[in-house]
Amino acid sequence: MDSEIRHDLRPDDVRTLFELPLLELVFRAAAVHRKFHDPAQVQMCRLISIKTGGCPEDCAYCSQSSHYNTEIQASPLMEKREVLEIARRAREAGVTRVCMGAAWREVRDNKQFDRVLDIVREVTSMGVEVCCTLGMLSEDQAHRLEEAGLYAYNHNLDTSERYYSAIITTRTYADRLKTIANIRKTGVTVCCGGIIGMGENIEDRIALLHTLASFDPHPESVPINVLSKVPGTPLENQPEVSVWDTVRMIATARLLMPASVVRLSAGRAKMSPSDQALCFLAGANSIFSSDERKMLTRAVPCTDYDADRELLAALGLKMRPALERCADQRAAEPAPAGA
Repeated sequence: MDSEIRHDLRPDDVRTLFELPLLELVFRAAAVHRKFHDPAQVQMCRLISIKTGGCPEDCAYCSQSSHYNTEIQASPLMEKREVLEIARRAREAGVTRVCMGAAWREVRDNKQFDRVLDIVREVTSMGVEVCCTLGMLSEDQAHRLEEAGLYAYNHNLDTSERYYSAIITTRTYADRLKTIANIRKTGVTVCCGGIIGMGENIEDRIALLHTLASFDPHPESVPINVLSKVPGTPLENQPEVSVWDTVRMIATARLLMPASVVRLSAGRAKMSPSDQALCFLAGANSIFSSDERKMLTRAVPCTDYDADRELLAALGLKMRPALERCADQRAAEPAPAGA
């Protein structure tokens, strides 16, 4: 099972992997990682908030929700020239994937969406992968993003279906699945993962991984986020997540979705270099970096380009070029193993 791409695993199959002794789990995940990916490569990504704050959703973890007092002020859609300048600096620093997020509940067919499509075209022309996270969208809107050159669309499940309503009440789990289904009707790749540390239990983590692993094809990109506790949100006092829990999620995701890019996402800024090295060994092959030390907002810290280049160099890793899929699930042929 470890070396196959499967979509028919039962929850008990996922639990069996998830509950392996940690070092055995990491060992198996590292072997699968080497079969499907170049283990010496890590992709650097840059996340840009192109429309910040004022979101009508009540996601309990989010600094941008209008339901909470987080000191994040609502701002209009960023000007194209500013986005392009951030993307240019990122590309020069070695970033090969630029992700753009807007604090919207859903995409609307208006002038703002037209502006986003124009930004997607311009950033894509730089030769980087462009990913957007704009909330829910229709099939037609997904096709318009595809026509603009969008490479990936991010729409996380966040947690299990059982626990979902404890975190978000303004949209349903089915709403999220519908948006992912709309993306799958295009050639745009899917970026879909979750967050740990929100008060969920082990069964919820297993259920989230099972749902992701049941998608056919698997998401090409699977972000594993650790909760950033934002003052003013309902989750601000959650206990810290152990690095062992993060490594276990990454390693299990790698075994369940061998060809997917597993992204070590929010929460990495608090990890030591050795913690991050263990995550890479367990199968993570993408990180977020920034020259502003933030992900979408300053409430979620991010390490900077210089520190990340030093980390990769110290570990003997190199930055992955853009537009090189490590193994397209739909082709069902693993890429050659690296060094």
